[in-house]
Amino acid sequence: MKKMRKEENNDLKDEQRKGKAKMQLKRNIGYFDGVSFIIGSIVGAGIFVSPTGVLKHSLLNVGVALTIWTASGLVSLMGALCYAELGTALPFSGGEYSHIKRGLGSLPAFVFIWTSTFTKPASNAARALLFAEYATQPFYGICPVPDVLKKCLALAVLWSLGILNGLSVKMSAWVQTVFTLLKMMALSVIAVGGIVLLVTRQKESLARFEDMFGSEIPNASQVAEAFFQGLYAYGGWWSLNYMAEEMKRPSRNIPLTVMTAVPAVIVFYLLVNISYLTVLTPKEIVSSVAVAVTWADRVIPSVSWIIPLSVAVSIFGALNCSMFTLGRLSYAGSQSGHLPLLISMLNVHSYTPAPAMIFSTTIASIFIIPSDLIMLTNYFGFSAWLMTGLTCASLIVLRYREPHLHRPYKVFLPVPFMMVAMSFFLVLAPIVWSPNMQYVYAFLFMLGSLIIYLPFIHFKLHFAFLDKITCHLQLLLEVCPADGPAEGKCE
Repeated sequence: MKKMRKEENNDLKDEQRKGKAKMQLKRNIGYFDGVSFIIGSIVGAGIFVSPTGVLKHSLLNVGVALTIWTASGLVSLMGALCYAELGTALPFSGGEYSHIKRGLGSLPAFVFIWTSTFTKPASNAARALLFAEYATQPFYGICPVPDVLKKCLALAVLWSLGILNGLSVKMSAWVQTVFTLLKMMALSVIAVGGIVLLVTRQKESLARFEDMFGSEIPNASQVAEAFFQGLYAYGGWWSLNYMAEEMKRPSRNIPLTVMTAVPAVIVFYLLVNISYLTVLTPKEIVSSVAVAVTWADRVIPSVSWIIPLSVAVSIFGALNCSMFTLGRLSYAGSQSGHLPLLISMLNVHSYTPAPAMIFSTTIASIFIIPSDLIMLTNYFGFSAWLMTGLTCASLIVLRYREPHLHRPYKVFLPVPFMMVAMSFFLVLAPIVWSPNMQYVYAFLFMLGSLIIYLPFIHFKLHFAFLDKITCHLQLLLEVCPADGPAEGKCE
């Protein structure tokens, strides 16, 4: 990794000597890196630990459950293809934020970044704590792991990844590729193991699939809830657009990466679920605390410890990807004037958004210390689909408002309309089916962004003393504004 960073710095110095280097993010992310980031973002702990939501709400109907897993994957692919059009036409950092700002305006974009500034770091904090749980549990056996130890390890992991992402994009991409390969190897063990058992124990195993739709059929609301659970398991397909500005040949690689990564996850998810159903009954799956561990105890008892280790590896990879994308969101928001100027500055040596990484990692750390705060953000789940709907609506608006915008890839127009309808259904469904005052508080929090937006963004209220603070921090962190001179203006 040191060699990789040294080579990266040497490349930057060569560009500077030739007078070609600009203070901007470098295109260091290739096709395979992009595939690793998408798969790493989607595949977390869920498929190993608790892929039970779909089966439970399908009333243990195997055929319905597998159909919903497939349909959820196809909807995720549709959404990813919509984002691919936006990413190739507008290859900027920031993902949904940048697209909503271009298509719908500054205020909806600010509401997005206001909400994401709290919910996404909270999600990272939850992942870090879950990683700490799985990494330390083997040393404590049946005893609970002390909270202090979990929080200290979670903070250490957060800041290690924050520093890594702030130092080098190539190193971060290398780590992501390694951990994605490791988690896919673990899923392959489960998938191949299931296929072998299905072939060698034909009568016993195939009996569970002969009449897949024979049990009770769930009603519409139960199917919708199962579908919601399936879509949650595919969450993360949108991650590539956050790094579009750093993709090599984005007009080619973004669509190609999406069409490789998302179908691959769909296939693996189906094979893993079939493997679980080959070894365990639907009732055993639903009642299991960690399905993959139960599967391993039955199939490979001598090396069943591989699965808890694989869960920790999977969480670590997903956390690295999430932190990488969150840094780019903060960077894009600052470039547009929606966050303090310092956050959009780049390190003069590595050309990475180091202040943005420090900012997002600090907020995530705050959520870890009193971890009860993470529970509050559970009620913001609807906001993710709200922003997905707004992003796909932006695509439709841009098609009609900017028809001559260069679009290297264009999705079939009915697809974004379907995604908008699906998104708003998923926003309203949990609120209607399980009304709770916390949803009102979450909505009021989102509207509370107006308190900041009106004076500081719309009317451009500014305090002079902040310039001095920015200048001192700029010198301390050795950063300067993007597209500016490498020596900065505070010397």
